[in-house]
Amino acid sequence: MNSFGLTSNNEVVERLGGRRVVVVGAGIVGLMSALEIQRAGVEVVIVDAGSPGGRQAASYGNAGWASNAAVMPISVPGLWRRVPSYIFDKSGPFTIRWSYLPRLLPWLLRLLWAGRNWEQVEACARVRFELCRSASADHVRISAEAGVAHLVQRRGLLLVCRDRSEILSTQHERGIRRQLGIESRELSPSELRRREPNLSSEYRFGFLNEDGCHISDLGAYCEAIADLILRRGGRIVRARATGFETVRGEVAKVLTDGGAIGCTHAVVAAGIGSKRLAAIAGDYVSLESERGYHVVFSHPGNILYGPIMPIDGKMAITPTLDGFRIAGQVELASEKALPDWRRADILAQFASRLFREPVQPGIEVDRWMGHRPSTPDGLPCIGPASACGKLYYAFGHGHSGVAHAPATGKLVADLVLGRKPDFDISPLSIQRFKLFQSRSCRFRKSPQTQSQEEV
Repeated sequence: MNSFGLTSNNEVVERLGGRRVVVVGAGIVGLMSALEIQRAGVEVVIVDAGSPGGRQAASYGNAGWASNAAVMPISVPGLWRRVPSYIFDKSGPFTIRWSYLPRLLPWLLRLLWAGRNWEQVEACARVRFELCRSASADHVRISAEAGVAHLVQRRGLLLVCRDRSEILSTQHERGIRRQLGIESRELSPSELRRREPNLSSEYRFGFLNEDGCHISDLGAYCEAIADLILRRGGRIVRARATGFETVRGEVAKVLTDGGAIGCTHAVVAAGIGSKRLAAIAGDYVSLESERGYHVVFSHPGNILYGPIMPIDGKMAITPTLDGFRIAGQVELASEKALPDWRRADILAQFASRLFREPVQPGIEVDRWMGHRPSTPDGLPCIGPASACGKLYYAFGHGHSGVAHAPATGKLVADLVLGRKPDFDISPLSIQRFKLFQSRSCRFRKSPQTQSQEEV
């Protein structure tokens, strides 16, 4: 078995004299889950075909923002009116590849239903708030613990707009945040200029969430957390999880393409790949790839002090160690569909009008497309599997994975260790999708694996 920090000596869990938890997924949610479980003195093994926080992971390429304001789902009242433009307007921030529309239609209908009224949206926001209320402080603490405190910058998150009409378009969202105690400070035009002198003069209004932080190198941050887990005795296996084996109705092994890993508990935190693993365990989940893009520009000067989101662009601009990153765009299509790099071109073109100092051709250093695992109701799946004991889920965070990862890790640790979570997590149960489950999606007991290597 190709592994990192893992020996292959046919050891079994019983010989360890304790519990072993296998976490499937080395993105930021899986890493945070493993870290929090490990704090209790439990052995953790992380399984992923790619490197921790590598380019294959949604954790690598998003905006890297975290704050207590990450409470709003995608679906809000009136979204249905925009669906035609999402199908036919390829220049907007949200688009649907029409050839995939028949397959995506069930997910889309559930998305529209989830935002059918503001009461429903508010209920969703209250649950999401529990996942992000301490996000910034948690990332500051964990980055220091991992020896990379410089990667987490607490400079706030700035929303900018050109005129008051754009502000009015967000009044419902801002009202929900105020009810939750999430504050944003309005900046006068002069304050906005002092903070971001390179911002185009077209943008005259700003709202600053001072709680927010950003991560200036997500890949390096995930690698540092993985290294911390390894230093504390954890293990990382480079393999693809293929299923589970049970004993008396409880997970006993995680099967991979390189062998079977014995365990007492397992956690599925495999991002978009979690849908397949949940189905093997007997659970249906309405999960689609919210395909996101980014473009990174190198820049010799400090063109940007802190993260910015222009309301008209609905994209996040973040200072990174390599320059500045523009991330955003939502494209709904098959997970296996080729990237449409015109989506990245839209981001790049927007940069040319966002700043006073023009972005020169030739300084683009990176383009990326990744899969945000998104449920239609805006809530992740966190909780036990329905038909397999001691198997837990932690996936489906959409574009809020960085903000929600630390709290998710704590919840998963509570579940594994038999502790009561700090809040009611029943709205996050995968069983909320049971109504849509077909008979073909039921627990499939994996075959015996005596011929496979056990690690």
